[in-house]
Amino acid sequence: MTRPDTSGPLPAPRTYGEVAVGDVLPDLPIPVTRTLIVATALASRDYQDVHHDPELARERGSKDIFMNILTSNGLVDRYVTGWAGPAAVVKAIRIRLGAPNHPGDTMVLTGTVTAKHDENRHVDIAVKGTNGLGAHVTGTVTVRLPGEAR
Repeated sequence: MTRPDTSGPLPAPRTYGEVAVGDVLPDLPIPVTRTLIVATALASRDYQDVHHDPELARERGSKDIFMNILTSNGLVDRYVTGWAGPAAVVKAIRIRLGAPNHPGDTMVLTGTVTAKHDENRHVDIAVKGTNGLGAHVTGTVTVRLPGEAR
C-alpha cells in the first residue's frame, strides 16, 4: 500500500477574516471500503458485530456491515479541519446519522459556512455526507479560526 506524501508544507491556516457566510467547502469523496469500516471500528474500540461480521449484520437486518458513528464523526472532523487548516480549533461537532455507509459505496462530504461569531472567532459549518442511499450524516461543526474579526 502506498502512503500519501506528507513531507510537503502544511496548508496555510484559514483566518476568520477571510471566511464569509455562504462560503462552500470543496467536496470530499471518501470511498467506503470494508477495511475502512472494520479498521476504524476496531480503532475506536467498537466491537459490535455489525461493524465487522457480514453474516451477523445481515441477520440483524442490514445488507452488510456498516460504518460506526465514531468513524463518521472523525471523518466530519477531518473534512472541516482539512478546509480550515492546522490552526483551527474544533469547538463542537453535532451530527445525526441517517442512511448507513456500506462497503463499496462512496460518501461525499459537503459543507457551507452558515454563521460567524465575531466575539470569539467561531464559524459554524453545516455539513452533510451522502452516499448511494441518501444522507449518511448531517450536522454542524463549530471551529475557532485564527485572525481578527473584520
